[in-house]
Amino acid sequence: MTTTSPAPAPVSELLTELARQRIGTWQHGYLNDDPRAVAALARLRRGAGKPAGHLPDLWDLVDTQRLHDARREGRPLSEAELARAEDALHVALTLWALHQQSRRAGMHQVHQPQRPRGLGAAVHRAMPNNDIDDSLRKRLVRAGTAPDLATLAHRLRDLVTLLRREEVRLDYGLLAGQLYQWQWPGGADQVRTAWGRSFHAWQDRDEPGPGKEPLPDLAAAPGTTTDVTSSTDKDAS
Repeated sequence: MTTTSPAPAPVSELLTELARQRIGTWQHGYLNDDPRAVAALARLRRGAGKPAGHLPDLWDLVDTQRLHDARREGRPLSEAELARAEDALHVALTLWALHQQSRRAGMHQVHQPQRPRGLGAAVHRAMPNNDIDDSLRKRLVRAGTAPDLATLAHRLRDLVTLLRREEVRLDYGLLAGQLYQWQWPGGADQVRTAWGRSFHAWQDRDEPGPGKEPLPDLAAAPGTTTDVTSSTDKDAS
């Protein structure tokens, strides 16, 4: 009797988990004043909006070796898959670093059905008094219609700056997987659809939105929820 090995997970899923693990570890360290995590965040932040591979200082931080390890029993990644994965991971990590700067709670939080943390949900949650802000909605639409990843990264940078101001959390692992998917034929349409659905699924019980007092954050393991500490100015450079 022959046995069939399970098919390897799609690269987008592997990339989502890799980004969640990497950011979760850095975020946990950053919120607990680990000098290595603080330094990593500062380095990553300088890469926000810049093309992947143009900053040698980030090569050791934007590392996709684990994707090769995960696929060792299956088909190895092609050059096209690897290049797109590196680009997507670079954008997601650097945007998280921009979002997290000087914040006392973790701005990355893993998406759950009862606690949506997709990009559309985050944009909706940032709207004042939970009303539709058409200018902010148009920024999301404009991001989704970007002609290439470089343009998309710049438009997402503008959105993340607004999310940071309102301290609205986002699942950067989910975003990394979507940025990978976005680069393939037909992928942009699928990602735009996901962002639209997320926009209409934004509500949750413990984060009522700008201008309202949220419930206290709960400490948790790296990569899940967030820890609170008083490190507001530690990376002001």
